[in-house]
Order: sequence, then structure tokens, then C-alpha cells
Amino acid sequence: MDNNERKKIVFSGVQPSGSISLGNYIGALRNWVDMQDIYNCLYCVVDMHAITVRQDPKKLREQTLSLLALYIACGLDPVKNIMYIQSHVPQHAELSWILNCYTMFGELSRMTQFKDKSAKHADNVNAGLFDYPVLMAADILLYKTDLVPIGHDQKQHLELARNVAERFNGVHGNTFTVPEPFIPKVGGRIMSLADPEKKMSKSDENPNAIVLLLDKPEDIMKKFKRAVTDSEAVVEYREGKAGINNLMTIYSIATGKTMDEIANEFAGRGYGDFKVAVGESVVEMLRPIREKTEELLKSPDYLESIYKENALRASVLAERTMEKVRKKVGFVKK
Repeated sequence: MDNNERKKIVFSGVQPSGSISLGNYIGALRNWVDMQDIYNCLYCVVDMHAITVRQDPKKLREQTLSLLALYIACGLDPVKNIMYIQSHVPQHAELSWILNCYTMFGELSRMTQFKDKSAKHADNVNAGLFDYPVLMAADILLYKTDLVPIGHDQKQHLELARNVAERFNGVHGNTFTVPEPFIPKVGGRIMSLADPEKKMSKSDENPNAIVLLLDKPEDIMKKFKRAVTDSEAVVEYREGKAGINNLMTIYSIATGKTMDEIANEFAGRGYGDFKVAVGESVVEMLRPIREKTEELLKSPDYLESIYKENALRASVLAERTMEKVRKKVGFVKK
């Protein structure tokens, strides 16, 4: 066994529902670039999850390719990592059905995200919306995943994947690796520009609350100029200054400056200058990512070669798991 095989396996899936936010980039995606040399990583564009909510088919295809291009533009290497599209690996759906038969109705009915999404999409409360945590469990368990990078809102889903893995293993013997949550040490928690008490989220309905990686420079500047602060006009990091603390965190990450250095730089200068400086630093941090993404999207043949080759790599790993699972549940060998 070589070193590559001994590396722990990391799986993460992102929905192709628009661009990645600045919060996602700083809190997660930047860390993934460092992780690719330490772990065996699979990064999946989860288009099957996306259709639990009605999608415009043309837009979904565009956003799927855009997300793949964005991954590469952010520094993820399509050779070091397996970066593929979920619907191109049919074992995801196959394992999901089998795991449905090892998941209790009561477990799914307790999922808080199902309740939230049902309220938001009351005209389309479909079975997929109820059942998608099982597909998420299949995504993870298919690859003998050791670690799953997750935010607070996905803890419940990972717990379900662990429970289902343990239940299946309890019935059929050791089959699945029971995954652990992975919370990277580095990475700030970036808050909404419109409500700094709330985490920045790409599902926020207020466009001024969120900066997206593919936003135009002029739009990024507008959003930072409108960012909610306070009435003190003092650039200083301390309790009770959520808006300024958030902007200082972003500026610190974009420039590498400490909080004290930032406070000294803007002493006596007010918030107008500070917001412009933060906006400009983010524009420059994201410029190469936006330009590289645009360049990649002009090379559809290259992107196609990436997602086809990586789907084959993922399928080989997935099929190893499925052969064991089919045998254990009693299916006749193909």
C-alpha cells in the first residue's frame, strides 16, 4: 500500500445553485486547497440534490459547469482531487435506495431543514425534499469517507449518515466507514453585510447581504459601501460592533493585516474610507478567481474532459462499495 492509499478520504458536495459566497470561500473553499495535499478529496457538484426544488434546466446546466470551473479557479487541482457531477455516477442513486430501507421515517421527519424548506416551498413539498438526507448519506458512505467538512446546518444530516452506517453494519457486518465531521482550524466566520448578527448565506434574499465570488467589481464595491455598521465611526475590533468586526475580519483575510494594524491605519478616518478599502481588497482578492472562471467557461471541451474523467474515477471507487453492499443485502451478482 502506498502513501496515497493511506491518506484519509474527505468528501464534500456543493449544490449548483448560483455562485459560491465570500463566506463559503473564506470559511471552506480556501481550506480545501490546502487539504488536497494532505487527504484524498472528492468534491461533488450535487445536481441531484438541487432538483428537490424546481430548477430551470438550462440554468441548472450552466450553474453546474460554472461551479466546476469555480472549483478549479479557486486552486483545486482536478488531478489531485476527484471533482465530478453527482448525476454522472449512478451508484449515488442506487445506494440511496438501499439506504432508504435502513432509514427510519421518524428520523427523516425530525430533520429541521425539511421543515424549513417545506415552509419556504409549500407548493412543492415532494418526497425528494423529505428524503434527500438519505441521498446525502449515500454520497458520503459510497466512498468510505473518513471526514466530511460541514457547517452547523449540516450536523444533523451527518449524524443521520453515521446512524444509517452503524445500523447497516450492525445487520450485515462491517461495510461502511462511519464518517466524522471535519471542522478546519483556519477560516473566519463571515457575517451578512446587511445583518452582521447573521452568517453570510448564498440563500439570503437580500442581494446586498452577500458577496458572490463571480460578482462584478462595481457590484462588490456597492455592497460594501452599503454594509451595516454602527454610529461610532471608530474602526476598532470589540464587542458590540458586529458590523465593523465583520468588515475588519474580511479586510484582515484579504490583506494579511492584524486587527491592531487595521485600527491604526483607519484611526480618525471614519467608516466611508474603511468600507471603500475593504471593498477594494475583496475585489483584488477575487479578481483572479473570477477571471480564471470566465476563461474556463470559454473552454467547454476542457471542462467536459475533466468531469467525464473524474466521474470515471469516482465510479471505480463507488462500484467497489456497491459490489459489497449488493452481496450483503442478497442481490444476485450481475
